[in-house]
Amino acid sequence: MVDLKKEIKLSDLFKRPAKAKAPGTRSFPVLSGKPSRRSKSRTIVGLKIGASQLVAARVVNNGTAELVQLARQVVPTGSVYSGEVRNGTALAATLDDFFRENDLPRRGVRLGVATNRIGVRAFDLAGIEDDRQLANAIRFRAQEAVSIPIDEAVLDYHIVSETVDDAGGINRRVVLAVAYREAIDLYTEACRQAEVELMGIDLEAFALLRAVTPPTDGDEPRAAAVIALTIGHDRSTLAISDGAVCDFTRVLEWGGSNLVAEIERKLGVPRADAAELLGDLSLHTDAAAEAGADRRPALARDAVRQRLQTLGRELISSLQAYQSQPGSLAIDDVLLSGGTSRLAGFPEELARVTGVRVRRADPLVNVKVAESLETPEDLSPYAVAIGLGLEV
Repeated sequence: MVDLKKEIKLSDLFKRPAKAKAPGTRSFPVLSGKPSRRSKSRTIVGLKIGASQLVAARVVNNGTAELVQLARQVVPTGSVYSGEVRNGTALAATLDDFFRENDLPRRGVRLGVATNRIGVRAFDLAGIEDDRQLANAIRFRAQEAVSIPIDEAVLDYHIVSETVDDAGGINRRVVLAVAYREAIDLYTEACRQAEVELMGIDLEAFALLRAVTPPTDGDEPRAAAVIALTIGHDRSTLAISDGAVCDFTRVLEWGGSNLVAEIERKLGVPRADAAELLGDLSLHTDAAAEAGADRRPALARDAVRQRLQTLGRELISSLQAYQSQPGSLAIDDVLLSGGTSRLAGFPEELARVTGVRVRRADPLVNVKVAESLETPEDLSPYAVAIGLGLEV
């Protein structure tokens, strides 16, 4: 389980400081011994790099989080795929142009990552008091918990709970995040070439939950889980929490590009025409009401509905996996965001396929909007970036 108020930064393998601090609030120096650089300002630029676009949100965190800037820009095809950098030079040039054109600060930037090649695991460790031994034990467990070879990985962890038993032994609940070093290095190198200074790297799942989890009145625990799903161009991120900690996260290899490909295949039209059809489509419209008109929208709608069956099956499977965990909460509804979710009728169709209530998430539920900022009517594409901009 991951404390949503604590950021997991996949920057390097961290060691414990000699002097222990309070559980869940420790800061860790990198292997070189140099302290990690943190922005002195409370202004954070959340940066989401997707396969089709860059999205940024600048948030001033000063007691109350205030959203002061939003920006989006198309990413050249092939620069990023399935959450990983494929053309670092092209991405760096796009980042440089993006920050320059939108006058975004190049310091205090937090990057989000989401790929199936990142492992997140929670486990318990008991009876270890020495910090160095604890770090070694976590490293050892990492080799068992995830399939990434430890010599090819970057690793970070947080202690989310710490108790003392009757015998005086310390029991800790640890959340571990492990990623392939090469994948992270490609992102950091692209940012370095664009002169973008990263203050941290966070998992998109955690940022999504920070953005869309509705606040509660009082300290009463939630009866139902917070389930957030963001639909991107070539992948989707699912995150589930009890409102305070993240209990489950999964990256689904499904996105808007799957819908475009299905329309292209079913209608035999070029990819560009398929994308245009998808952009103009509404899943609310009944095919019978279009008799005698252009049949392509009706055929495209059927193709989309068929392809949504795949997402529905993956979502149901993931929800079942979550509910098989001890302490899981009831399932009430799914909070939907992401660019592809803007398709009219998408939430209703996904609800029909899964049998679970689906509604659009509100990415502004935990921030106020600056008076000077004109927000777009639909903020679905900005949810993760806003969450990345929130102080943790």
